[in-house]
Amino acid sequence: MREIFETQRDAFREDGLVTAETRVDRLDRVRKMIARNQDAIIEACHRDFGNRSHHQSRMSEVLAVMIGMQHARDNVKRWMGASRRKVMFPLNLLGARARVEFQPKGVIGTLGTWNFPVYTAILPLAGIFAAGNRAMVKFSEITPEASSLMQRLIGEYFEESECAAITGGPEVGAEFASLPFDHIIFTGGTGIGRHIMRAAAENLTPVTLELGGKSPVIVGRSYDLDKAAGRIMVGKALNQGQACLAPDYCLVPREKLEEFVAAAAKHFSSMFPTIIDNPDCTSVINARHHQRIAEMIQDARDKGGDVREINPGSEDFAKQAQGLSKMPMTFVVEPTDEMRVMQEELFGPVLCIKGYDAIDDGIRYVNSRPRPLGLYYFGDDAEEERRVLDRTISGGVTINDVLTHSSCEDLPFGGVGPSGMGSYHGRDGFLTFSHQRAVFRQTRLDLMKLSGMMPPYGEKCEKQLDRLCKVD
Repeated sequence: MREIFETQRDAFREDGLVTAETRVDRLDRVRKMIARNQDAIIEACHRDFGNRSHHQSRMSEVLAVMIGMQHARDNVKRWMGASRRKVMFPLNLLGARARVEFQPKGVIGTLGTWNFPVYTAILPLAGIFAAGNRAMVKFSEITPEASSLMQRLIGEYFEESECAAITGGPEVGAEFASLPFDHIIFTGGTGIGRHIMRAAAENLTPVTLELGGKSPVIVGRSYDLDKAAGRIMVGKALNQGQACLAPDYCLVPREKLEEFVAAAAKHFSSMFPTIIDNPDCTSVINARHHQRIAEMIQDARDKGGDVREINPGSEDFAKQAQGLSKMPMTFVVEPTDEMRVMQEELFGPVLCIKGYDAIDDGIRYVNSRPRPLGLYYFGDDAEEERRVLDRTISGGVTINDVLTHSSCEDLPFGGVGPSGMGSYHGRDGFLTFSHQRAVFRQTRLDLMKLSGMMPPYGEKCEKQLDRLCKVD
C-alpha cells in the first residue's frame, strides 16, 4: 500500500502541471468505467445485500456518479482559472496585483462505505481529478462483491500511478488512513470518523468527513399532510433507510399525528404491497445490522413505546430465504429520549414520529440534539420556513422534500459538527481538493522606502502609522 502511495506521489512530482486535457481524460474514464459496467455493478450490489433494488442501484451507484463526473468535466476549465483579488489602496493604483491560483494537492485518500459502495468511494473522484490530483480508493469490506469488481475495473481503466483501489478489513483501513496523504475524505459512521481523524492528525493531513446522525423532518401546518407523508416515505424507502441522509424522525403538528401516521403507512404499503419477495424492496445489508435494528425496536417496546409494524402482506419474516435480512417498515410513535431509537442513528426501515404544539417547540427539540447531516422542512409559510432556517444548524436542507439537496451537483454536500466537516460535490469538491495559493505581484516602486515604513524608522513612519491607525 505504501509503495503505491509513493509511486503516485513521485509521479505527481515528476509530471508537474496537470493540464485541463489530462483532468478531462481522467473524468471521462471514470464515467465510461461506470457506464460500460453498470450491469455488473448492479448485480454485485445485489449479491452483497442479498437483495438490492436494481433500479435504485442504477440511480444511486451509476447515474449519480455519471452526473457528478459530467458536471466536473463540463466545468473544470472554468474552475481552474485564477481568481483575481482586490489589492489595498494605494497599491492598487500603482500596479500591484493579487490573485489566487488553484493547485492540485497531490495524492488523495478516499474511504467509501457499504451502504452505497460505489457512489461513496467513486463520486469524490469528480473533485479529486478535476483538481488535478491522484487517488487511492479504499472500498468497504462489508460489500466484497462490489469492492472486488471496482478494484478490477479501476485496474483496467487507470494506471496505478493515477488511481488505485484498495480492499481489505479494518486493519487495512487503519493502515490506509495512516499514510501521509495530502487530503483524506471519509464517508461512514461518526465513531470510525474519529479514528480516521486521529490517524490523519499524525501526518497533519486535512480531512473531509461525511458522517451522518439523526436527520429530522419538520412538517408545518401549512403543508398538505398526505403529500408530505408520501415524499418522506419515498426518501425513507431509498435503500430501506440505509442512507446517511435518510429521515430519522418526523415532527408533525400534534393534532395531525395520527393522520400523518396513517398517510405514511398508506404510502409505504402502496410502494411495497409485499416485502420478502419484492425485488424493489432492498434487504438490510447483513444479519448483524438486522439484529441491531431489531434490538432497537425491542428496546422501544420494552420501554412502553407505541411500536407499529407496517406489514401490508402480513408476511412471516422468520420464513424468508437464507441470505435475506428483510424487515417490515416500523414506526415508533411518540418515542421518549431514553429509547435507543432516539439516541442512535437508525440506518434501517424504522421511522420515529413525534408531535409538536408550536413550531418553536420543534425547533428547540432539533437544537437540543447533535447537529444533523440533513434537515427537512415541509411548509408553504415563508415566514415559518425562514424561522426554521435561521434557528437551526445542519449540514444541508431540503424544503418540501427529503434528501434531494445532495443530488444537486452545484451545492456543497457535507455535515457540521458530529455529522461531519468539510464538503464536496461540484466546484466545492474542486476547492476542497485544491490548494488555494495566494500570488501577489508588487509594484515596481519601492513603496516601503518612499513611505518611510522600513528601518531606520523616523518621523515619516510615525505620521504614516498615525494616519493609517486613526479611528473615525
